[in-house]
Amino acid sequence: MTRFWIVLGVLWILAACANNPTGNPARMVERYLLAKVSRDDTALRRLLCSEMEDQYERELRSFETVSDAHLDGMACRRVGETNTVRCTGVIWAVYGSEQTKFPLTTYRVVWEDGEWKWCGEAP
Repeated sequence: MTRFWIVLGVLWILAACANNPTGNPARMVERYLLAKVSRDDTALRRLLCSEMEDQYERELRSFETVSDAHLDGMACRRVGETNTVRCTGVIWAVYGSEQTKFPLTTYRVVWEDGEWKWCGEAP
């Protein structure tokens, strides 16, 4: 009977740790943006939250028709202890012969499957 309570206690501790967000969600957002610009489908899929899975193709193809897409001056920070990450910097991309910039914004993140995931732009 004692063994049962020990095993139950260990399982409870493991469950608590698995649901306790760790790490820096801002770094994950930076990895997500890099994956999006470089069209890295493996990384993009892994970093996308389950709520956004139906938007995967859109996210993957968003820079498909441009050339020389790259990030410039990217810096991301978590907003306090919220589930939002604010980024500064821009994405530069060439459409035809015209260079266009897309300012980075604030993004929503969620703790899911034991890691931070990108979940779209924050309202």
